[in-house]
Order: sequence, then C-alpha cells, then structure tokens
Amino acid sequence: MGSPIHISSKEQFNNLLSSSTFVVADFHAEWCGPCHAIAPVYDQLSAQLSRPNRITFTKIDVDKQQEIAKAYGVTAMPTFIVFERGRVANTIRGADPTKLNQVIRKLATEASKSDDSDNAQGESSGSGGVWIGAATPKGYSDITDQYDPKGLELLNRDSEFGVARTLFEPSKPSSLSNGKGKETGSGAKDWVESDTDEQLMLFVPFNSTLKVHSLHITSLPPSDGDDDEVPMRPKTVHLYTNRAHVLGFDEAEDIKPVQAVTLNSEDWDPKTGTAKIDLRFVKFQSVFSLNVFVVDGDGDGEKTRVDRIRIFGEAGVGREMGKLEKIGDEPGE
Repeated sequence: MGSPIHISSKEQFNNLLSSSTFVVADFHAEWCGPCHAIAPVYDQLSAQLSRPNRITFTKIDVDKQQEIAKAYGVTAMPTFIVFERGRVANTIRGADPTKLNQVIRKLATEASKSDDSDNAQGESSGSGGVWIGAATPKGYSDITDQYDPKGLELLNRDSEFGVARTLFEPSKPSSLSNGKGKETGSGAKDWVESDTDEQLMLFVPFNSTLKVHSLHITSLPPSDGDDDEVPMRPKTVHLYTNRAHVLGFDEAEDIKPVQAVTLNSEDWDPKTGTAKIDLRFVKFQSVFSLNVFVVDGDGDGEKTRVDRIRIFGEAGVGREMGKLEKIGDEPGE
C-alpha cells in the first residue's frame, strides 16, 4: 500500500508497465483545477489498493511528459488510463470520482481473482490479497473496505471472542486452516460469537455512499462437541439501511426491515462455510450505513457464530467529498 509513483521518464513508465500486472495512470497538469480536486480520491485509492507488482498507481504531468501523453492520445485533463499487462484496458476522461471509484475497485477485485484461481472457492488470494468466501458477483466489486472502522458497533458479542472489526479482516478464517472450526494453535479466536442468547446486532457505517448488491456471510462452527454448546450459523437475518446509530434489539423488533432473509442449510458452501445473500438491489442504491440483525440461529443452541462478512456492489464518492460530484462533468473541465 502506498502513494502514487510520479513518472519522471518514458523508460520508468515502460518498466512499470512490464513489471506490474495492472498500472493506473493519472494524466494531470499543475494548472488543471479538476485535477487538484480529484487528487485526494485518487491518492486514497492508491493508499488502499496498491500492491507490489500487481497494482501500481502513477501520476504523469502532461507538460513534463508530453511524449507519454501523446503516445496514448491524452488531450483532456484529468485522464485516467488503466493498463493490464502493458495494454490499455480502460480510460476515464474528466474528474468523475464515482466512475473512478467503480473502475478501480472492480480492477482490484479482478486482480485478487487472478492472483489465485482458487479464490472463488475461498482460498487466500496470496500475499497482500483479500480472502473471499464465494465467487464475486459478475459486474460488481468487493467494497468491504468502505466501512468506517471507528463507527463499527456489535451488540451482544461474547468478549472471549473477536470484535466487530474481526468480521472484516481480509485474512482467511483460521478455522479453515485446521478444518475443525476451532482456533489455531496460537489460540487466536478470529470470529465472533453471541453472548446471552443467539442474537447479534452489527452496525456498519460507510466512508462513502454505496450501491450494495449482496452480502457474503461466513460461519464455521466446529463439527464436534456437545450440540448444546456448539454455536449455530445465522438463520434469520434482518437488514436496515441508513440509520444514524446501532439499533437496539427491542427497537429493531418494532421496525420493518428493508429486507428479511432466511438462510437454510443448503445455502452454506460446504467448503468455505459461506452463504450468499442477494439483496433487492433497488432498495440498496444509496446506502451510507447498514444494521445487520441476526435474529436467530439454525438449530437449538444458545449462541450464533460469524467468522467473516464481505460486501459487494459499487462504491460511490466519500461523503466528505460530495462537492466533487459537480467538478469536471465534461472532459477537460
């Protein structure tokens, strides 16, 4: 993860095109107002998604590197070009932060998938990659990293296990490594279990307004032990959008959810312990927060368990940068 590389020569740029699978180039100019306006968005994407030899972000001053700009037909600033294995794969003209977010995050998902063809089966995508428990929905990206870690809240969690942030860890669940749904030899418990009963309430605020297509929930209860003590997988899940705070359990019972989901045993992938929740997309078009309410578990136990949650869809503009939506609507503005 890091800052964009400022290109100082044609040779330097060609070397990056050869050494990195994906290269994103920001063609800009010092005198270009929209270039400066969208720069924080680009820098944030670079900080979050750069990966050595996989995804490299660059900045190219068209006045200083006219030969490179001419070679790729750049005539309006800013222009963003995505290269895959040295060839142009996508071009974005103008300061459109929404489109830039969508294209780059989709690129990052493709990069993770290509790292390891087993990703769709829940294997780690390799060093620096993000574990995904089921296939990424076609046309959408993993936007889990859009959550605001400072605002996360999880009600009724057992303090002996993980915290809310554990659910969004990019690593492969440790329980998949030993195949028994238990912690590794290190004693780490990288999952969440409920406390006094089977219910959990997770509040997820986002750094940007999202279009949420689907959720993937991974739950890996151990296969052995007393049935009364083994935690259950979630069965009934209620989803609420755009609340300013975490909902209390009694409060949630009095509010109609945006969507109610029932997960059956056949919904859980036997290899990765992951269930896919397809959302009514029209109702999840402008989402700045989610309350995920696990109402009950699938069984007669007293606790439920969740190892990971992944969110898929389209990322929008950061809420603190909303003013950028009106900047550079036309190429070259």
